Amino acid sequence: MAEFWVQLAANKVLWVTLLTWVVTQGSKITLATIREKRFNFYWLLSTGGMPSSHSAGVVALAVCIGKQEGFCTPLFALGCIFAFVTMFDAQSWRRSVGVQARILNRMIDDLQEHKKITDNRLKELMGHTPTEVFIGALIGIVIPLIFYR
Repeated sequence: MAEFWVQLAANKVLWVTLLTWVVTQGSKITLATIREKRFNFYWLLSTGGMPSSHSAGVVALAVCIGKQEGFCTPLFALGCIFAFVTMFDAQSWRRSVGVQARILNRMIDDLQEHKKITDNRLKELMGHTPTEVFIGALIGIVIPLIFYR
């Protein structure tokens, strides 16, 4: 069992990927705090927003795998495909769900004015814009290049 913890502690791919996610999520929270002039604990686990932590994490994972295993390996190719699918998903269907939530929330507001519906509002910030995904991907490249040795 002790060997497991030693190996886990030595897993640079895991730790640099987690560092990238923490830095990206931290920057998202910092930007939101500055923009809103307040802190919201909900932002710690929220999805959507600038930059994309999803993109940063999966790109960092692929870059770390490439640095460790080589950029011509099937494992790096797997990491890249995983990153592309995740980033596409973040800026396509998850974003569409957020747009639909915004429209439904307007409908609920209109109906509530006439007191005919009492359902709660839906979460609108679900996915990412292409810019948020791109900036997240850049962070996912830069942090492993700095910290993965």
